[in-house]
Amino acid sequence: MGFIRIIKESFKVLKTNKRRTFLTSLGIIIGVASVIMIMSVGAGAQSLIFNQITSSGASLIAVMPGYSDEDGPPASVFGINVTTLTQDDAEALKKIERVEAVTSYVRGVDTAQYLNKTTDTTFVGTTSEYLKIEDAKTQIGTFFSQEDDKGVGKVAVLGWQTYKDLFGDENPIGKRIKIKRESFRVIGVMKKRGVVQFQNQDNLIFVPIKTAQKILLGINHVNIVRAKARDNENVKMVASEIESVIRERHGLEGSEPNDFSVRDAASGLEALSSVTDALKLFLSAIAAVSLIVGGIGIMNIMLISIRERTREIGLRKAIGATKDGIQTQFLIEALVLTLLGGIIGIIIGASVSALIAFVAKYLGYDWDYVVSLGSIIMGVGVSSAVGIIFGWYPAKQASDLEAVAALHYE
Repeated sequence: MGFIRIIKESFKVLKTNKRRTFLTSLGIIIGVASVIMIMSVGAGAQSLIFNQITSSGASLIAVMPGYSDEDGPPASVFGINVTTLTQDDAEALKKIERVEAVTSYVRGVDTAQYLNKTTDTTFVGTTSEYLKIEDAKTQIGTFFSQEDDKGVGKVAVLGWQTYKDLFGDENPIGKRIKIKRESFRVIGVMKKRGVVQFQNQDNLIFVPIKTAQKILLGINHVNIVRAKARDNENVKMVASEIESVIRERHGLEGSEPNDFSVRDAASGLEALSSVTDALKLFLSAIAAVSLIVGGIGIMNIMLISIRERTREIGLRKAIGATKDGIQTQFLIEALVLTLLGGIIGIIIGASVSALIAFVAKYLGYDWDYVVSLGSIIMGVGVSSAVGIIFGWYPAKQASDLEAVAALHYE
């Protein structure tokens, strides 16, 4: 029997019981779809991380409180309250020649109120150099001045959405809002920015750093300091200088570990990418379990099919079919079954991944839709391997049947 004829015969057999064929290949469909989705979503998440970091500029350097090794995140990332970084540390970094701008941040959550309108918001304490660091601009009014940085002025700059929620189309400049029952005079509104650094910038309220510390939060430390190098080529050197300055300020000598962490954009990207790569590999391994389950299902169904077709096998052998021919036919049936499941799984996985990317972009995230050729080849290759591995035993059983015994099988 020719190879093409064997394939046609395989499709004919599978068509005779479409429901069983679908249920048999379901495990393969789910497994391959899961692998495609995990690879695609993982690549999309990596693109989001890369886009979010690079959108703020490759020349930015972050200083965070808490020790970490070179590859790991600082303790503050896990929500641990570390108070080793201060505004005075940030001010000291401005004296470094290769540093163009420095700002610091503290954050809190509360309800902002204007007359009878309220909105839940995150308030950010920062400095006048925020605009240089974030490459941001005001749409209405102005941002803080250096005098506001030094004082404890009760002034506020609204994110675009916060402005709309509280004022609608009314001019907010000079109007007063309340945060934590404290009255703040609105001096500006930011341009729309969307999601940056994994947070919607349009829902924020900005107040001077010392005002946030003393009046709203009652703290002396800062959550993070960000510095901007004058050029991208010297980022590593600037990061090293920053580390030296803060070590000296904190009285750290010799081999004493830092009580802070310095990260430039490139280092942060490498660390986060390694985490997402490991996560993709782990989740893909879990998804592969469904492929094994699907393979076992195919083997069981093929064994049942052999019992149902025992007389057919005996008849084929009686008219001259060889042992290898019988084995090849059943092996190809298993292979066709898994390949069909693999192709359907690829289509489903790619479609769901496209939907996830669409929703992410609709929500304002810079998410790329990625279905790589490697993941498609992997899906087809794995499903083919499952068909061969789990189809071999039933095919061997079929080929070993004796013609006379098979013809008399009831």
